[in-house]
Amino acid sequence: MTLTTLRSSAIAIATCPLLLACGGSVGDHLASTNSPQCSDAACNVVVPPTQGTGTGTGTGTGTGTGTNVVALCPATPDIVKSTFLGGTNVGEVVSLNIDATAMTYTLKWLESPIPLRTGSVSPTRAGTQITGAVIHPPTGALPTAEQIRCAFILGAGTGTGVGDGQPYATPDFVNNPNPPTILVGQGVADGGIPGATVQFGGVLGLGVVDNRHFDFYPFLGFASTTTDITRLPGTYNGLLYHLSPTAKYATVATNSVETFDASGNCTSSSSGGCLSTGNALTLNGNGYFDSTNAPQIVSGSSPGMLRTGNYGTAHMIIGQVNGATVPLVVRTGSVNAGTLSIDDESGIAMLAPATPLGSGGLDGNYIGADSNFKYTTNSIQGGVGTFINPSTSAAESGFGLSYGLPSPGLVGVLDTNGNTGFAIASGGVYAIEIQGAQNGGLAPTSANSDTPETPYFAIAAQSGK
Repeated sequence: MTLTTLRSSAIAIATCPLLLACGGSVGDHLASTNSPQCSDAACNVVVPPTQGTGTGTGTGTGTGTGTNVVALCPATPDIVKSTFLGGTNVGEVVSLNIDATAMTYTLKWLESPIPLRTGSVSPTRAGTQITGAVIHPPTGALPTAEQIRCAFILGAGTGTGVGDGQPYATPDFVNNPNPPTILVGQGVADGGIPGATVQFGGVLGLGVVDNRHFDFYPFLGFASTTTDITRLPGTYNGLLYHLSPTAKYATVATNSVETFDASGNCTSSSSGGCLSTGNALTLNGNGYFDSTNAPQIVSGSSPGMLRTGNYGTAHMIIGQVNGATVPLVVRTGSVNAGTLSIDDESGIAMLAPATPLGSGGLDGNYIGADSNFKYTTNSIQGGVGTFINPSTSAAESGFGLSYGLPSPGLVGVLDTNGNTGFAIASGGVYAIEIQGAQNGGLAPTSANSDTPETPYFAIAAQSGK
C-alpha cells in the first residue's frame, strides 16, 4: 500500500466516522513526544517522522428476541477459575482473580514502582495484596447485556502494605467518575486496576515528582502463561511505552525488532539494539522472567529528570492465548533516595512474531484501556480503524493501516491529522502507538497541567470480528 493510499484510507474515516454504519459492527461485541523509531530494515515506512513527537467455555445469554449472543467470557461460575498474570503501563506486574459469583476480587502487586504513600518514593506497592468487592457496570453503560456481564468495576480494596506494615486501601465505588474496570474475556483480562496519587518533593530539590492522581492504570493479564522458555525463541516486533515521573511524566512510545534465543538472550540488528530487555532472562518464583540492566528509552535530557544509573528491571510474562505465544514485558523503575540510586523510568511492551501479516490481518473489534487513562474499543476493518467510546458507541478518532512493511507483521498507522505510528497483533491481542493525540485526549481526572498527551499507546484484546 502506498502512502497516498494509506492517507486516503485515513481521510475516509471523516466520511464514515463510525464503522458500524459502514459494514462493520461493534455493537454486539465487548469489545514524551519523540519521533517514531524503527529497525534499520524498516525505517522507510509510512512518512518521515515529525518532531514532538486462551480459550474458555461459557454459555451466552439470550437477547430476548430469540437470538443467541456469543459468550464474550466464561460462564459466571467459571471466571474465578482463572488468575490473570499481567502488567500495567506504569511498570507493575499484577496477579488478579475475580469471583463473579461472590462478586469479589483479589489483587496482588508482584512488582511495582508506585509508592504505597503519597509524598514518598518507597516502599512501593510490590508484595502488597488487596481484596474487595466488584460490581457490574449499570444497565446501559455498555451496548449489550453480555458486555456488562463480562465487565467488573473494582471497589475499595483493602490490605496491609508489605513495605511498612500499615493498612492500605484503594477508593470505593462512590464519587469515582472513572473507576478501575476489568473486562474479562476468553483467556485474557484487560482494562484498568486501581491507580494512585503520586507526589515526591525530591532530594535537595532534585528528582521532584509533581502531584498527579491516576484514576486507574491500564492492565492486560493472561489466564494462561508459561515458564517454558523454549516457546520464546524467534524474531518479534515490539511496541513499547515508557514514562518518567521526574521528567514531568515525559512519555515515549517506539518500536523495535528483537530476536530471542533459547537462553533468553536478546539481539537486534537495529542501531539502538534491544529495547525491551537487557541481560539474559532468568526465571523467578512468580512464574515470569527477569532481565537486569533494562534499557532506557526516555531521553536523559528531559527537563527535571533525575537519573543516576540504570537500575530498572524488565519482567517478561509469556502469555499463551489462542495457541499463540504473546510476550509482555514490564519495565519496573527503581528509586532509592537514600543512596541516590535513581532510575524512575517504567513502562510496558508487547511483542508479536515478525511473520507476514496480510491485508485485513488486524480485522476485528478490540477492547482495552489506553495511555489517556480511558477505556476504548478499536474497530478495524480492512485499511481503516476507528477509536470508539464503548459506552456511547461514538467514534472519537480514526486511522488508516498500511500492510506489507519491510519488517513482517509490522503494520503502519497514519491518523487523520497525519500522525504516524505502528500496530501489531498476536493471538487476538493487539497493540498500537501513534505519535499524536488520539481518542479525545487525556482523561482530565488523570492529568495535571503539564501532562503530555502524546504519544498515544494502547494494548487491547480482540472480542470479535
